[in-house]
Amino acid sequence: MDFSLIINKETMEIINKMRLPEEVEEILKVCPKITIPESRQHLLEISVGGNNDFFEIFYDVPEKGKVLEATVARCKNGLAVNYPEPYMRRREPDCLVVADNGETDKPRFVDRYGYDFDELRQKTFEWLKKQNLIVMPFMSGGDEYGYPSLLLAPENAGFFATALADIQGFIPKKEIPEGFTPKAIVYLAPPFRHTHFNGKQVVVHNRLENLHELFSYNLYPGPSAKKGIYGVLLTMGEKEGWITAHASAVRIITPYDNILTIMHEGASGGGKSEMLEQIHREPDGRIKVGRNLVTGDEIYVDLKEACELQPVTDDMALCHPDLQQGKKLVIKDAEKGWFIRVDHMNEYGTDPHFEKLCIYPKEPLIFLNIDGVPKSTCLIWEHIMDAPGKPCPNPRVIMPRRFMPNVVDEAVEVDVRSFGVRTPPSSKEKPSYGIIGMLHLLPPALAWLWRLVAPRGHANPSIVGTSGLESEGVGSYWPFATGKRVIHANLLLQQIINTPGTRYILVPNQYIGVWKVGFMPEWIAREYLARRGSVRFRPDQVTPARSSLLGYALNTLKINGSFIPRELLQVNKQPEVGDDGYDKGAEMLNEFFKRELKQFLVPELDPLGKKIIETCLEDGSLEDYIRLLGDYR
Repeated sequence: MDFSLIINKETMEIINKMRLPEEVEEILKVCPKITIPESRQHLLEISVGGNNDFFEIFYDVPEKGKVLEATVARCKNGLAVNYPEPYMRRREPDCLVVADNGETDKPRFVDRYGYDFDELRQKTFEWLKKQNLIVMPFMSGGDEYGYPSLLLAPENAGFFATALADIQGFIPKKEIPEGFTPKAIVYLAPPFRHTHFNGKQVVVHNRLENLHELFSYNLYPGPSAKKGIYGVLLTMGEKEGWITAHASAVRIITPYDNILTIMHEGASGGGKSEMLEQIHREPDGRIKVGRNLVTGDEIYVDLKEACELQPVTDDMALCHPDLQQGKKLVIKDAEKGWFIRVDHMNEYGTDPHFEKLCIYPKEPLIFLNIDGVPKSTCLIWEHIMDAPGKPCPNPRVIMPRRFMPNVVDEAVEVDVRSFGVRTPPSSKEKPSYGIIGMLHLLPPALAWLWRLVAPRGHANPSIVGTSGLESEGVGSYWPFATGKRVIHANLLLQQIINTPGTRYILVPNQYIGVWKVGFMPEWIAREYLARRGSVRFRPDQVTPARSSLLGYALNTLKINGSFIPRELLQVNKQPEVGDDGYDKGAEMLNEFFKRELKQFLVPELDPLGKKIIETCLEDGSLEDYIRLLGDYR
């Protein structure tokens, strides 16, 4: 079936219903063809150029000729999108630049590239005038609290529009309201990465008085359809005094009907999507907590009945002021679909629940960086190879949240805010910051500091070219923000002050000392805290961590009758690490915090925030942080 809308009276009547900037009107008047999506099925058809089983996305690039940017294979369960260049399979962490003259701590276009963006802006508009275009209205941030937005994209990049529609939703042609006025517009122009940016991913934000323009000069949706729209929401929040947290959230119901809601924050790779997964089990039903890299010993626990999970958010949690009503933070999902990384799905049976959702979806899905063959079933553990024997570390599936069972659509109160950190192995011989125990309790002041430094962590699979201890930036969403760090630091601090009923924890993933643990710490912490409910920790159950930046460590952790060994709770108890190895790792962590926190000491910083940061710079104790903003609550 041909869903295409050649420009005609009906099409222009729909376009005329919207209040568009003059530049957009001019583009739409002269472009050869306009396609306005009518349904999700329509978008899927556009994505493969009609009835094709395999579709190649080429662009003419001066001095290069035709360049293949991506391919789309129609599989039984969805569309498998792949990129010839391994570089395009992950997000470039420094792709965002700001074109306008507003306040920002981000690189400005003119400073990085040596000329005013208006020149390239006009060239982009001229290129779009010559393309068959998709024009797709949507709401950034959801129907209730979101902002009217618009996508202009070349028609052959239909999968990009479908990905954006699955993540943020879209307004079908017949439902576009009279007077629809975009507050944000995404312009997609992939070949410019070759002509102007030496093949690199670049996303340009141009914040006009009443319009946020976002120019996406690459076809990987991560920096634009996903994180670019996140940047739009953060910009709106800067103006209005609220944030969109970089967080997943799950409502947990124990076998005894206790209910707890955890919001899990952290940099990319910090375990947000994993917080929504059921705990992974061995074939015999046991749970492998970890494996010792030195001795080969393994620790198992039995958990006959896990908690029921009701997902709330996967990556972006609206903390809109209209939602706040009491002492606990209240959040709502900012997305209609989730951009889920499946790098840990390496074989059949890793997560049967999620595998079934992907193999037998209610409607076809969008898969990225997964080896899908036309007319076959796309399997999420068959990752595309970056090189022989080297699978891509960033395979993704876009899962519309309406396909997820037990998903929570309403706003929820957050009982516990968790922060996840990817940690490397650590030992006496090779000390590192992998000294974080399975579960730490943080007083609010320390919880705020962790959100300022937001470690990107070990072996990050989501983004290009990271190693060692680096910062994702304030809120762990800084790579997507357009304004000033101190504004977000103050907003996060006020949020913590205004929600005294929400408590804070810190969990690692990948390694605890010399123990390989994957994402098990957050799964065990989730099951453990849900079973505890609102019961406070007794003084004998916790102890100040050897590093004050880690708040409290647990003395014991028992789940379903099984004790977690103390060496996984207090890493210095591991004979392979000891006090000396721990202290060297703690010093690395201290140096990292001090380096990152100094940039926030500017006049605009909240005075209380200044005291908290100075406490860290002066090697303050846990009691010092508690005196400033209270204890673990």
